[in-house]
Amino acid sequence: SDLDIILISSNIIGNFCCDPAGWVQTKSIHISCPKENASSKFLAPYTTFSRVHTKSITCLDISSGGGLGVSSSTDGSMKIWQASNGELRRILEGHVFDVNCCRFFPSGLVVLSGGMDAQLKIWSAEDASCVVTFKGHKGGILDTAIVDRGRNVVSGSRDGTARLWDCGRSACLGVIADCGSSINGVAVGAADNSINLGSPEQTPSEREVGTEAKMLLLAREDKKLQCLGLQSRQPVFLFIGSDAFNCYGNIYQLDVRSPRTPVQIIHRSGAPVLSLLSFRDGFIASQGDGSCFIVQQDLDYVIELTGADCDPVYKVATWEKQIYTCCRDGLVRRYQLSDL
Repeated sequence: SDLDIILISSNIIGNFCCDPAGWVQTKSIHISCPKENASSKFLAPYTTFSRVHTKSITCLDISSGGGLGVSSSTDGSMKIWQASNGELRRILEGHVFDVNCCRFFPSGLVVLSGGMDAQLKIWSAEDASCVVTFKGHKGGILDTAIVDRGRNVVSGSRDGTARLWDCGRSACLGVIADCGSSINGVAVGAADNSINLGSPEQTPSEREVGTEAKMLLLAREDKKLQCLGLQSRQPVFLFIGSDAFNCYGNIYQLDVRSPRTPVQIIHRSGAPVLSLLSFRDGFIASQGDGSCFIVQQDLDYVIELTGADCDPVYKVATWEKQIYTCCRDGLVRRYQLSDL
């Protein structure tokens, strides 16, 4: 029969029943509360890498082939490591001050990074050389996005601008938006024919590759989520949230064709949502209170990734059934969804 557990805290008294088909498995436990229509499966890390950095890890990414990881830390370093065991492969040196964001190009052989020194850099993952440095921002770079295969990239900065860059010629192709407010997050996505992206006022440069039929999303410090046509530079919509994006605990699901009212708002705590990643038919989110969770449309329960305790989980990356997180406690955690 089901095993009943009574959970009592200062404000919660609930009856929980655990999954009878293997109550506690090697790496997971499933707990549900039918009266509250709540169910969660808690997944422990498959392995933890403690030697990649010595201090808080602020960003990470995994290469397209799943073999390499890249991460940046408040210890001032950016490193490439073996994704299977955390073994150090390369140290990427060249930024002044902290590196805020880093990601692999689709090839998995090249890394893009942005730092508080207002510089955007491209690195070889094979020999750690810096092959390109972009200058033009007047404030620290907070996020980046890669357009298609990577001929062009986008950056968002504390100076309130989003810029499009030509990697081949190390040149800025233009300021896509000047918001007057810090841009905390940047994303590029494809748009279907039902979305009017507008037309460019001037003929796009021949150096722009893959910008057509693309939307650019800018998550701003002034509570606004701004969407533009990447090629047209024309506004698509402007959504106003309850607080600065990446500074509060709301996750909004929007219909781009009717964005004024969210389809739903997910709010689990007041802790800031630090990372939000599309995953299969749902998403993975991490917050400043140490929570990291997976929501899927075909699952009637939430998957909780444990281990961070109350330390903020700054970034999440995936490769196939493996999920990697980085945290203020200086650890990279790897989870295996097959352990469910």
